[in-house]
Amino acid sequence: MFRKIAFGLLVIATVFLALVTIASFTNFNDWWIRLWDYPRLAIFTIAGLLFLVSGFTLRGKRRWVIAGTLLAVTLWQGYRIHRYTLIAKPEVQFIEAGAQVPADQCFSVLSLNVLQHNRQYGRSLDLIRRYDPDMVLLLETDQGWVDALKPVSTRYPHVRNVPIDNTYGLVFMTRLPTDELTVHRLIENDIPSIFARLRTPAGRRFGYIGLHPRPPQVGTDTQERDAEIAVGARIAAKAGLPVLAMGDFNDVAWSDTSELFKRVGTYLDPRIGRGFYATFPASLPAFRWPLDQIYFTEEFSIDRLEVLGKVGSDHLPIIAQMCLAPAVGERVNEEPEAIEGEDLKEANEIIEKGIRTEAREEVTGSTDGEREKRNREE
Repeated sequence: MFRKIAFGLLVIATVFLALVTIASFTNFNDWWIRLWDYPRLAIFTIAGLLFLVSGFTLRGKRRWVIAGTLLAVTLWQGYRIHRYTLIAKPEVQFIEAGAQVPADQCFSVLSLNVLQHNRQYGRSLDLIRRYDPDMVLLLETDQGWVDALKPVSTRYPHVRNVPIDNTYGLVFMTRLPTDELTVHRLIENDIPSIFARLRTPAGRRFGYIGLHPRPPQVGTDTQERDAEIAVGARIAAKAGLPVLAMGDFNDVAWSDTSELFKRVGTYLDPRIGRGFYATFPASLPAFRWPLDQIYFTEEFSIDRLEVLGKVGSDHLPIIAQMCLAPAVGERVNEEPEAIEGEDLKEANEIIEKGIRTEAREEVTGSTDGEREKRNREE
């Protein structure tokens, strides 16, 4: 009896893992399909373990069918995430110790989804005081968070507060020279994004994009999220400047949407060849995935990238030390992936699909940069 029950559970698990893997092959935007982009590491691990169990315990045709299916699932899921392991070649080379990089071309950045209902304000304030980053992006900030941040926001001459109680508020703070700092509603009117034109202490200009699109969840598919991410890619492609993009994308680094974002924006990902740098969920270390993203164009070099400890949120903070200059005599980064016409076409189709009728005018103005005042919040 026990063996029959165990076999039945193994069959159910195999069918389930195969179905969610097949679902991830599709281009459908339904939330219950796109949700399976996230736990690829967990699916890879479970399928691999069950493959070993089935291989050693089953006999005859049952072993070949079940073990073969589990092996196929394991190999596919492993292929999708392998770039974020040590077996892949790094895309971005960290600055070597002792390399000569002008200090006035460098700055630090911190990104954190604080969790709106997290009222342990002191832990996040202590984090900002301890690391003293030059730029801070905080997400899910309501008015309570904006008020609580005042003791540290006074450290920054340029602050943009967008307190919203729908879990999509944000706060951006920087001490870098700032030429432009605007808030845009790219796709959905209740979801803001940050766009800035900044300068290093030495005066070199670059662009910054901070995103926090809506995740796939019951009743919410991914058209708007994918469109907002695609807009961020297109802005980088048109900026004519080095661009740094950060935020809680509510999408994992290995998804088709994120990979398209990377190609269209000619971004590089410092996590490739190094690890997941997983940030969510903070309370489940074995099942975390990289939900909080950092990308930059090839002009940047990086001295440090670290996921920090818990601060009471369901996300972990991520901090980086960036330089807008390579080390002297050193080739820092690989060439970004080439943009193809099909990529631009796909990005434009995603944007058009995600634009709601009432937001169409705002998106056109935001991406073209000609009617920015319409979306600006003072």
